[in-house]
Amino acid sequence: MMTFLSILLIAAMIAVVVVLIRGLATFLLNASADARSGETGPSESALKSNKMMQYRVFFQAIAIFIIVLILFIGSARS
Repeated sequence: MMTFLSILLIAAMIAVVVVLIRGLATFLLNASADARSGETGPSESALKSNKMMQYRVFFQAIAIFIIVLILFIGSARS
């Protein structure tokens, strides 16, 4: 059970890093173009970057939940 949770934790942490990098890359690649366009309101790339950051928060919450679960199971065994 602990091995399975450890694998899930590693997968969640990798997902956090991947989504963070994708969100930052989207933001950095499109921020200057969005500033030059002069449009009002959020652009499509800004919405995509925002969605990536929402996914990051979601995966971080999953990782924290798995850590709490591992600590809870570990303390129950001792």
